[in-house]
Amino acid sequence: MTATYTFDVFCTLDGYGSYGPDGDWGGYWGKQGPEFLDHRRSQYFREQRMVFGANTFRQFMQMLGTDNSDAATDAWIPLMRATPATVVSTTPQGPFNWPDATVVSGDAVDIIDRLKQDSETPLRSHGSLSLNRALMQAGLVDFVQVTIFPVISGKTGSRPIFEHAADFDLELVESRTFDGRILEIIYRPTLH
Repeated sequence: MTATYTFDVFCTLDGYGSYGPDGDWGGYWGKQGPEFLDHRRSQYFREQRMVFGANTFRQFMQMLGTDNSDAATDAWIPLMRATPATVVSTTPQGPFNWPDATVVSGDAVDIIDRLKQDSETPLRSHGSLSLNRALMQAGLVDFVQVTIFPVISGKTGSRPIFEHAADFDLELVESRTFDGRILEIIYRPTLH
């Protein structure tokens, strides 16, 4: 049985995954609400394996690497950190302040293809833009889960989510709205 792979990403309406040094938005662009945060938390009660590229993993360890997350705001973060993780990289060296992370070196497409074949549980990657664009191109991403926050960051936005991506047709699988303003859309991608 092949495990499913979900590319999970947050962005602005204009497709930016983060903002540059001139942006003063704050986490979640300041738009999170209780429904959204509860939904995020519920997604990490499922058995699954996280997949990260090296840069995203380093950023997460820096931002989330301690157990000091504000549980009232980000109750899903400790759950994500407790989920087994595979880091595709040749650069990170342990030990990590991440409970169950394994570094795997080599070609990302080959690694994830094998992981999908061998895994008993679904795979989920949050962020890791370059890694996930390559995996989409190789046909290894089963679902793209995009959470759109109600902002346009044309002036301060950085890192367009699908910059340099191939062309894809998207089949809508599911959509939801949280707190009357945050949209989550789940698509099944196929190379165009």
